[in-house]
Amino acid sequence: MNPFDEDRQGAQEFRPELIDGVRTAAIPLKKEDSDFDALLEGIGDARFVLLGEATHGTHEFYKARAALTRRLIVERGFSAVAVEADWPDALRLNQYVHGEGSDADARQALDNFQRFPRWMWRNQEMLELMEWLRAHNAARGKDSPLVGFFGLDLYSLHSSMREVIRYLEPRDPAAAARARHRYACFDRYGTDPQAYGHATAYGFADTCEAEVVEQLLDLRQRKVMDGAREEDALFYAEQNAQLARDAETYYRTMYAGRDESWNLRDTHMADTTDALAEYLGRRYGNPARLVIWAHNSHLGDARATQMGDQGELNLGQLLRERHGRETYNIGFTTHSGSVIAARQWDMPGLRRRVRPAMRGSYEALFHEVGLPGFLLRMEDLGEAGSGLRERRLERAIGVIYAPHSERYSHYFYADLPAQFDAVLHYDRTSALQPLDRDAGHEEEDAADTWPFGM
Repeated sequence: MNPFDEDRQGAQEFRPELIDGVRTAAIPLKKEDSDFDALLEGIGDARFVLLGEATHGTHEFYKARAALTRRLIVERGFSAVAVEADWPDALRLNQYVHGEGSDADARQALDNFQRFPRWMWRNQEMLELMEWLRAHNAARGKDSPLVGFFGLDLYSLHSSMREVIRYLEPRDPAAAARARHRYACFDRYGTDPQAYGHATAYGFADTCEAEVVEQLLDLRQRKVMDGAREEDALFYAEQNAQLARDAETYYRTMYAGRDESWNLRDTHMADTTDALAEYLGRRYGNPARLVIWAHNSHLGDARATQMGDQGELNLGQLLRERHGRETYNIGFTTHSGSVIAARQWDMPGLRRRVRPAMRGSYEALFHEVGLPGFLLRMEDLGEAGSGLRERRLERAIGVIYAPHSERYSHYFYADLPAQFDAVLHYDRTSALQPLDRDAGHEEEDAADTWPFGM
């Protein structure tokens, strides 16, 4: 028997009172402007609103996050959107939404997103949000703070080093030459940072740690030149230098174990969030408020999950620990539908069928509620909360979807009410609309009996 089917058959049915309790607390989504009123009420004065996703390729998740982001910007004065993307690539979009740079439209401004998985940011849903952000900023007063768009991730080792040099060259050619000399330490490994990580982790070569630290310290000693744009440019360059420093460590630790590299990555995202909030607050004179987009696995508090049991922390946990009630954490779930995901790393994103959620999982429980979509605020659960706190399976699909090893590839145990402050459930979802022709083609999945049936 397929292990996936064995797990499904061995799961216990839900107690009727648990289903009724969730149904009573659930707020139906009617595809109206008022859908998120109760969510905004729950968010209150939080400065960090974390918007998750159970997959990296679901239209409903992106659409809901965009709608909620617009309301937070317009009604609550949020300062920036920070996402699970590379800092240099997102800065090109930041220029565009600020009405700067040479890009003619948002589609062109998204061109920096060429690393796998491109569809995660190069999609119709993101394009529409970027055009809205640009129009929103253009309509603000000349002296009003502009809403920004930033990346939190650390995969852009080489492009971040290039951006540091690009910043220095017109301002201080000697400093640019020093930076170029330091970063040349990586040249022998080509453009693949994993080659550097492999060689240094196993002692085949010396590390470049001293060089990236020296460059970061050198940049931090610079005095900002006159003008707000110069202040921004120095901050952006410092963040690129910090990213190069953290990425150097990350790629070395990839070979030491998943937990250590995962923790370094999410700590970098938390530190970048804090640096961005501090800078924007100082720059504009008011406490900055940030909307953060990332996968549920990064934003749902790891302490409430199997991840935490295994020694992993995440961005959602770190922000809760650092900012307490100023953080509001929203997860997204689905029962079935379609998704954009690859079969393997660096392969095209395909439109693929999402199998119905496993029995016993949170997603299967929410399917039993019988609503096409609903909001569940944990504060509204009442007596049902105790039953929901029993650890259950929760699904997480990233950029790769492996349906034939679904239980082991995409499910982990979690205490959902401790993991999130609220959850948006869309029972049947559809795939994103990628902008690139090599993504979004229909996949003919093998039959459920694979590999045992014909």
